[in-house]
Amino acid sequence: MTYFYGVRKKKNIILEDLLVENYAAEGKSLARRDGKVVFIENVVPGDVVDVRLSKNKKDWAEGYPVEFRSYSTERVTPFCQHFGVCGGCQWQMLPYQKQLQYKQQQVLDNLTRIGKIDLPQMEPIAGAPQDRFYRNKLEYTFSTKEYTAVAPPRKIRTEEGLTIMPEKPPPANVLGFHARGFFDKIVNIEKCWLQEDLTNHLRNSIREFALANHFSFYDFREHRGMLRNLQVRLCTTGEVMVNLVLGEDHEKRRNRILEFIDQQFPELTTLLYTINLKKNDSLFDLDPIVYKGKGFVIEQLEDFRFKIGPKSFFQTNTKQAEKLYSITREYAELDGSQVVYDLYCGTGSIGIFCSSKAKKIIGVELIEAAVKDAGENALLNNIPHASFFTGDVTDVCNNEFFAAHGRPDVIITDPPRAGMHEKLVLKILEMEAPVVVYVSCNPATQARDLALLDAKYEVTRCQPVDMFPHTHHIENVVQLKIKKQ
Repeated sequence: MTYFYGVRKKKNIILEDLLVENYAAEGKSLARRDGKVVFIENVVPGDVVDVRLSKNKKDWAEGYPVEFRSYSTERVTPFCQHFGVCGGCQWQMLPYQKQLQYKQQQVLDNLTRIGKIDLPQMEPIAGAPQDRFYRNKLEYTFSTKEYTAVAPPRKIRTEEGLTIMPEKPPPANVLGFHARGFFDKIVNIEKCWLQEDLTNHLRNSIREFALANHFSFYDFREHRGMLRNLQVRLCTTGEVMVNLVLGEDHEKRRNRILEFIDQQFPELTTLLYTINLKKNDSLFDLDPIVYKGKGFVIEQLEDFRFKIGPKSFFQTNTKQAEKLYSITREYAELDGSQVVYDLYCGTGSIGIFCSSKAKKIIGVELIEAAVKDAGENALLNNIPHASFFTGDVTDVCNNEFFAAHGRPDVIITDPPRAGMHEKLVLKILEMEAPVVVYVSCNPATQARDLALLDAKYEVTRCQPVDMFPHTHHIENVVQLKIKKQ
């Protein structure tokens, strides 16, 4: 008999021989013991494991494996040498088709268990045709601290008695991704499968040059060091943008490393640098400076072209963005007569993608810089019937605004992971557009919002889209229509 209670008195609880039964959500799978559900990280259905509990409640618990008794027959060998430590991919040990199966189930579970609304038959998930080298943007971090899976201190017997040998300190000065759960420790990446090999060559060459020439790497605790971040964007148009983020403003050394990058990588169409003297990594309030090129790149979705700067937001999987936007456009059911409101419009990509079949596109976005980019993208694509406005939708969309621009026939909303604010949901209910298309990167918050929209709308179509293979992230597109009275 296994006892789950009294966790405060006995924190080191290990459950042995747990059979992992199914995928749960957010990268966790589940098992059961004596009627209690146990959510487990870093396992897949079919594994049999011993689990140390990190949380222990009356009806459920969470934990992580400390020993694998046997492995699931569904497992495959991860293709990346860094898998399991860098955190960039969580599911390389699962075949891609199995990942898609679990993601589709996750969307269905969220919409039914959280939303508790009537659903049509869900359309099959749109998987990615390319599950490696699919990202158009990556950001690497320089650090003085490398994350390594170091063995615990060893005990050895000498003539003087038992001696504990300390851990070997990890080497310093690395360039790669943050280790999962660490703000200051970086996995030194040799080959990453998320972006084409040009990026691997670029990253490794910069690191070697910096080490050979004694450039200082950033120390997150001391907040000092010259080299801080490396941002790389590869476009399907062939354009390449690199932004080197520096923690010190040292002109001579700065020019030396920028000159090296420019000479070694002539294929870069835009090379910038950003001086960041703050204690955080955000760049929204900083101004990148052009060292070479025009300061931006052009990306393309179908026949539409988009200007992307170093601070612009753009979907990071270009080919799957085309698929996501195609489904959105299909769900909007446009025939050329509709006024489309694009909420959380960002740089205008969804609205512009739908523009050829719309009478008018009205985009609304809180971030002023994004609205400026959206206007430039409309001009770039010769779309005079698209207009973009800065502000909160609940404030912008009033009767005066409707009189000037028309009430929406179709609303497209693409909020961040937190979903829509309740005030915006109520605003959508008030506007009563015949069709709403809800694009979500978090089906759990989408389900919550759909439950509120159920007051006037019914879900008529639903299709998940996998933008990020080998991760647990999933997008979902839902079509809603006004309920018949």
